[in-house]
Amino acid sequence: MVPHGRQQESIALVSGLAGAEGVALSAVVGGVDRRSSVAAGLAALDDDVDVVLVHDAARCLTPPQQVIDVAAAVRAGAPAVVPGVAVSDTVRAVDVAGVPRGGPLDRAALRLVQTPQGFRRDVLQRAHDAAASQGLPEALAATDDASLVEVLGTPVTVVPGRDEAFKITRPLDLALANAVLEQERVGAGSSV
Repeated sequence: MVPHGRQQESIALVSGLAGAEGVALSAVVGGVDRRSSVAAGLAALDDDVDVVLVHDAARCLTPPQQVIDVAAAVRAGAPAVVPGVAVSDTVRAVDVAGVPRGGPLDRAALRLVQTPQGFRRDVLQRAHDAAASQGLPEALAATDDASLVEVLGTPVTVVPGRDEAFKITRPLDLALANAVLEQERVGAGSSV
């Protein structure tokens, strides 16, 4: 989130960077939370936009091919698409006291969901409208837009994600991101 009062400055900066790269961009001020920020973006879309991708800026190393794959899956007919990577750790459900409930979850059936998440515009708009008008408890607990869509009973397709699309939210993540960028910098300077 951009500190209040600096949104317009940030929008001008991002728009200027995109324009310098020849990319058409329309930026809007976000809301107080993820859901209201996406709703603001939806409200600003031109009428002819039929596929919407929602991306988490904390996943700033997401490869362009992942964006292409998600958009292609929506254009191929999926109403909602998320990229996901396989879980390599053992996962257990625990109660509020930290006591395991049952055995380990079957990690073969689990995916860590990433972004961008892709949607037919009408599907995402309907999910946001329902969440805003009905104040659904499930919607308030939703951690992503695919969860809002699932509340309406719409199926979500999972396509392969990529390890590079990890979320940078902790100091360790930042160290990993710096290592990845350094490796790319060194790799770009070498010839084989």
